[in-house]
Amino acid sequence: MPDVANGRRGHGLLADIDITQVPGAPDFVKFREGFGQKFLVTIDTEEEFDWGAPIDRERHSLVSVPALRQFQEFCEGFGVVPVYLMNYLVVNSPIAIKVLGDAVREGRAEAGLHLHPWVNPPHTEEVCEANSYPGNLPADLERDKLFGLHKAIEDNLGVPPVIYRAGRYGAGPNSAAILREARVAIDTSVRSHFDYSQSGGPDYSDHPLRPYWLDRECGLLELPVTTVYWGMLRQLAGAIYPRLWRAPRLRGALARLGLLERIPLTPEGITPEEAIRGIDIALDDGLPLLVFSFHSPSLAPGFTPYVRSEDDLDAFYDWWRQIFAYLQSRNVAPSSVRDVMASVSLA
Repeated sequence: MPDVANGRRGHGLLADIDITQVPGAPDFVKFREGFGQKFLVTIDTEEEFDWGAPIDRERHSLVSVPALRQFQEFCEGFGVVPVYLMNYLVVNSPIAIKVLGDAVREGRAEAGLHLHPWVNPPHTEEVCEANSYPGNLPADLERDKLFGLHKAIEDNLGVPPVIYRAGRYGAGPNSAAILREARVAIDTSVRSHFDYSQSGGPDYSDHPLRPYWLDRECGLLELPVTTVYWGMLRQLAGAIYPRLWRAPRLRGALARLGLLERIPLTPEGITPEEAIRGIDIALDDGLPLLVFSFHSPSLAPGFTPYVRSEDDLDAFYDWWRQIFAYLQSRNVAPSSVRDVMASVSLA
């Protein structure tokens, strides 16, 4: 657990750094010679809840947690070290500790922080959509929640987490300062090319895809979740796509015509063929690190819109088989948080 003896209001250190703001002149991370191009698998490891219902502090379950074992074993078969970004309910689940504890302690998996404010104590805020984004909370409350989660991970798994993703990608103006105080080296809350402002969240439409320093001197870097644009209008996507958020049929038509498509690297709602197009774009653009992501309830049928049946679950695993094979064919090796931190050049 980080040393907090210096007081509760240490937010001034990085007060001018707001993760949600587009960096004016990005200080892109350089990796040491030989790093090449690699990929990272991250999992928002969380409770099940009704995605279509209002945010609720009580209505949730942890039925899918045992399924983490199968995914962990699956990844190990491909030499992949998955990064489980764990929320408060999961990391305090005896089943999760049993399933992932040894793997995390032995380096076959890694644990990070994933803050769902509505189920993470202290419970002093109103439960509502705006407050479901951690960065919208008062600084002291965001800090108390994150530090409580940090302590739970360290106490229950025996390792200090060094990577963070805000729940719902909801970083805020105080998040960087809190992460620095908690000695968390990496943020991965930025989902480039996505805008959550209509529901009170951040707008990442114009954020970079390449890893960049939030603060080089303090050693805090950003690993954006990888999303690319594909199609004939790709170079104009920044101007076109944000205007289409209320026109899903038009977005679909543009994608079918090969004009413009947004492709996040995830098995949730993205076909293997689409993902491979996205991988090719990312690699051709020279991205050194591809960051894949999905939600852990997709590891069991019936908890997300993406995996409703056993057949869907089989397709989910087949998606990963195809993607791992394709990445290998492109000489893109799996990475890990430990590997990233060891490979960053400070020069």
